[in-house]
Amino acid sequence: MKLFDTNIFLEILLTQKRSKKCKKELERSLNQIYISDFSLHSIGVILFKHDKEKLFKAFLDDILPKVKIITLSKWLYNDLPIIKRKYKLDFDDAYQFKITDENGFEIVTMDTDFKKVNDKIKVKFI
Repeated sequence: MKLFDTNIFLEILLTQKRSKKCKKELERSLNQIYISDFSLHSIGVILFKHDKEKLFKAFLDDILPKVKIITLSKWLYNDLPIIKRKYKLDFDDAYQFKITDENGFEIVTMDTDFKKVNDKIKVKFI
């Protein structure tokens, strides 16, 4: 199973330079795609900030039937400060790391901060 990081979806939604690569990876990974609730919220925040509410709605209509949403169990939030200090990750990366680690997923990302934990979890960089 694969947890797709926020930046993969935003790359596509905002038609940035690596959007085609990101789309191909999503297409290759159908039926094994997870998105964290944190990523879903972050995408909403960013798209709303850019007055792209219609794009957010279209994203939801397209993606929600194809992915599973996963959340961090409430008792695991206590691990985030430890992860931050140990691996020098910010909150969102620590959150994604913990979900990936806890569920035995591979994370698909463009965020080079995950190089810090590449030996702890499976990471696929695009």
